[in-house]
Amino acid sequence: MDTKNIPRDLKSKKNLSYIIKTELSRNWQLYILLIIPVAYVVIFSYIPMLGLQIAFKSFRISQSMWAAPINPRGPFYQFIRFVGDYKFWEIFQNTIILSFYQLAVSAVMPLFLALVINNLISKTFQKVVQFITYAPHFISMVVMVGILMQILSVRTGFVNNALYALGFERINFIAKPNLFRHLYVWSGVWQETGYSAIVYLAALSGIDPQLHEAATVDGAGRFKRIIHVDIPGIMPTFIILTILAVGRMLDLGFTKAFLFQNTLNISKSQIIDTYLYTMGLGGGVPGASSGTIPDYSYATAIGMTKSLISLVLIISVNKISAKVSDTSLW
Repeated sequence: MDTKNIPRDLKSKKNLSYIIKTELSRNWQLYILLIIPVAYVVIFSYIPMLGLQIAFKSFRISQSMWAAPINPRGPFYQFIRFVGDYKFWEIFQNTIILSFYQLAVSAVMPLFLALVINNLISKTFQKVVQFITYAPHFISMVVMVGILMQILSVRTGFVNNALYALGFERINFIAKPNLFRHLYVWSGVWQETGYSAIVYLAALSGIDPQLHEAATVDGAGRFKRIIHVDIPGIMPTFIILTILAVGRMLDLGFTKAFLFQNTLNISKSQIIDTYLYTMGLGGGVPGASSGTIPDYSYATAIGMTKSLISLVLIISVNKISAKVSDTSLW
């Protein structure tokens, strides 16, 4: 409900209450539908934020997070511990490089694919290409990594067998640290590009056909119409999606990185998400009868640090976008 155009004399508590009641009575069905998504966001996004207090406390799983005492070494001890870790800069560098690499590729490839599909002459072939490209999105991450492991296997993999048949040496792709980032990013391109292109295809369908007709009358060919009509038409969508992607840039995901990770490529594959699991949940601190117990406070501090960095990034990119262009989130 927009209250900006309401006259000042009507903005009293009594009149505003009447306007709100009128709005609710007219559109109550829409507000009922709104309850489910709002409840989902509150339950799964806002309520879990209460657990962030664990980062500042000396928490153990046997006690309530409300009853846990403040860390005796200081409330910010776990943050200082993470930043002061000798592996911090290596892990941070791995995460940043992989994040920017993935962002650059994953932002451009769906746009390119959408332009290609949109300009295919045959509608039947267009639908076939679209189905083939977005189908990998529905493959489980574990299954996808398993498929790649089989394809790239040193002894039985198709790629190495082809290299050997051509007279080249076999390559252990999974064990090469310098190949980890390429495997991570381009496997994501194969799995997600087609699905991500759906948004751009929807934006392309909303471009006024008269713009294409006018460009054709002026003598513009297919390529020039893509450059001067299609790309400017979907650029606001591209900017918004890129800004949102920057906010999720450090959220590379634990599953694929962990499945690709091994002792030979760990110098490049150890990112914040895998380090959080290894040190905060998988390793823990000495003291339990089994040898170690998970350090939930340390894991929470690592996750909170990553979220704060992501917040700074999305605010910065949004401000830059607002200055450079007329498109921004707020």
